Amino acid sequence: MKHLSDRTIETLVWGALILTLCALLAVFLLFPARAKSLPVYGTVPAFALQDQESRKITLDDLRGQVWIADAIFTRCPGQCLIMSGHMKEIQAALPQALHVKLVSFTTDPAFDTPPVLKKYAGAFGAQDGRWLFVTGDAAALHHTLVDGLKLSVLDKPPGQRDSADDLFIHSEKLVLLDQSGRIRGYFDGETLEAVSQAVAAAKTLARQ
Repeated sequence: MKHLSDRTIETLVWGALILTLCALLAVFLLFPARAKSLPVYGTVPAFALQDQESRKITLDDLRGQVWIADAIFTRCPGQCLIMSGHMKEIQAALPQALHVKLVSFTTDPAFDTPPVLKKYAGAFGAQDGRWLFVTGDAAALHHTLVDGLKLSVLDKPPGQRDSADDLFIHSEKLVLLDQSGRIRGYFDGETLEAVSQAVAAAKTLARQ
């Protein structure tokens, strides 16, 4: 029986490896991996509120676009500043061509009038029409935040306040919504990881 030389064996092994790699490449090209589908946590009900330019903002104005929402108030002594800073980073990281909006709802509408929100928006470099700061009727805001976005919002008892401006206990979550107003993700707005997570998820939805 004729024996194969070492060189022949090496050639056969490399040939088999190349064929295997070609086969794997063909599988990836013919059957590309599908992105993991984001869950649906609920749908936001209709609302009619105002932004920092005193423009009427409704859920219909946001339909057809992906948006990221949070709950803040301008007198917030700490947590909201962190969250708004992270929203600013998200704004910078998302290409404008994707048409993803940011929407910050105030929990303090009695104080956070459109002019107050406009000044706050300017401090964080909010792009007009791209990052909305929303106020309006207190009951309508509470319904949108608590019943719609499923975010906790509570008045902080006077005896538990650390300062005169420590007025509310509210969720630190960033909420991702799709083009139909459905909730598709929650991210911890106080962590830097939320920026990359929210950006990646928003890009996934915007390209669907």
